[in-house]
Order: sequence, then C-alpha cells, then structure tokens
Amino acid sequence: MPTSQTPKHFFSIDVEDYFQVSSFDPFVTRESWVDWESRVEANTHGLLDLLQKHKVRSFCYCLGWVADQFPDLVRRIHESGHVVGSHTYWHRLLYEQGPMTFEMDMAMASSALEKITQSPVLHFRAPSFSITRQSGWAIEILKKHGIRYDSSIVPIRHDRYGIPDSPIDSYTVTSSGHSIAEHPVSVLPYGPFKIPVGGGGYFRIFPWWFTRWALKKIERSGRSIHFYIHPWEIDPGQPRLERLGALSRFRHYRNLDRCKDRLDRLLQTFSFGNLELPTPSGEYTIRSNQT
Repeated sequence: MPTSQTPKHFFSIDVEDYFQVSSFDPFVTRESWVDWESRVEANTHGLLDLLQKHKVRSFCYCLGWVADQFPDLVRRIHESGHVVGSHTYWHRLLYEQGPMTFEMDMAMASSALEKITQSPVLHFRAPSFSITRQSGWAIEILKKHGIRYDSSIVPIRHDRYGIPDSPIDSYTVTSSGHSIAEHPVSVLPYGPFKIPVGGGGYFRIFPWWFTRWALKKIERSGRSIHFYIHPWEIDPGQPRLERLGALSRFRHYRNLDRCKDRLDRLLQTFSFGNLELPTPSGEYTIRSNQT
C-alpha cells in the first residue's frame, strides 16, 4: 500500500469507443459510427465507479463526438471533480491531416465539451499520441485554442507514434517558435531502452507482476507515474472486428477479461489522483528533419 512518503501519481482516461480506435480506421468510417453498438457510456461509468471506490480523480480526454452523443456522461465526469480534456472530435491521427482540418476539429471538440462543462478546455491528448516529428505544427494550433497542457508525445519508437529522444518527465515542448507544457505517460528507462509501462495495451499485454515491478522502480526513483487507459479495455464482451490484422487484433483484444481486476489492484497498490501537474523542468524542440 502507498505510504505518505510516496509521490501521488496521475491517472488518465481516453474517453472513446472501441470502434473509434485508429487501427479500426481502414474498416470503420466515421459516417458509420452511429450504426455501431456504442459501449463507451457504460464502460466509462464502470471506470468512474472504480475511481470513486478508490477516491481517485482523473484526467479524462473526451472525444467531442462522444460528448455530443452522451452529454450526461461528460457532465458526470466534470461534476465528479475529474478534469475534462480534449481528445479531438473525430479521433483522426494528426499527421494524416493538415493544420486546417485539425484546427476545425479542435474548434468542434472544444465547443462540444465547453457547452456541457461551462469551463474552458485546457488539456489535450492527441488520438494515438500522434504529435510526432511530422505533426509538430499542432503545437501552434493547441495554443491558439487555449490548450495549456498536452499529453501527446511518447518518448519511444513505435510504428504509430513516438519521439524517441524526447524527455521522459514533464517539459516544455517547442515547435516553430510555439511552446506548450508537455506531460508524457510513463516509460521506464532501463539501460539503453525505454520500456512503455504507462498503461493502455502495455498494461494488458505485460503480466501484472512486471507492470508492478516497473512502476515501483519509477516510484522509488522519486518520479510520479502517469498512467492511462481506455474504457473499452475493461470490456471483453465488445463486438469483434475480424478483419483486423494479427498485430492489431493482439494489441486490441489481449487480456480484456483481466484488465478491470488489474486496474483494481493497480489502484490499491499506487496512490493515484494527483491533478496538480508538475512544472516543466526541461525543454525539447521538435524539428521535422530530425532522424
């Protein structure tokens, strides 16, 4: 159990439905979202109930589309003391769209969320962490739309996201002269490697003992843990898309039946609920020609 000497950690939720994930994009059009069985409302309520049980407050990055469909869900998030952030409106990868499209999306998402919360949206996470060297231009647009805190850059190499040499703790990220506070999800430095242990698919794929060991190492170093999850990750009964490739099937469906119990153990083991993000302690500049 956590002690008074341990740092208080950060918990976050990407509030999106199972059919809205990036790996489904080739098979599920956004026009057809209304035709799919939606499970995000019930699954998010399940996560909120679990957080309430452990007295944990969370950063909740909500899709504007979800907010328009389920305003009472976003209202509960806000009224329960969680932070409502933007996850865009349409869950498009930033580097697959241009600045103009992204700016329109940001405006739609902020409008949908602020209409419910009556509060400005200050926090942002890109779909699939898609602020990369190809989409550093997004920093200027985020600032223009009032975003102060971002959590979109993962300091690893991945086929869909990541800037491998970016810092592992909170810092100021700059692109084309525009800067914003960046708060990455947790990775564990281990020799020359950075192991992603901050949640999502890694939480389901890695065995619990390994995740606990890795997060304990981060905690003992005096660093805060920044953990994230999706509502669909606690839902083994969700409809399955058989056309996914083998890797995407593995990432999406692995250990869905174990995830909620692991989350319960996680929240018993570590002291989550900090909503006071640290002051950035370093700087990093995104340069599109980096290799």
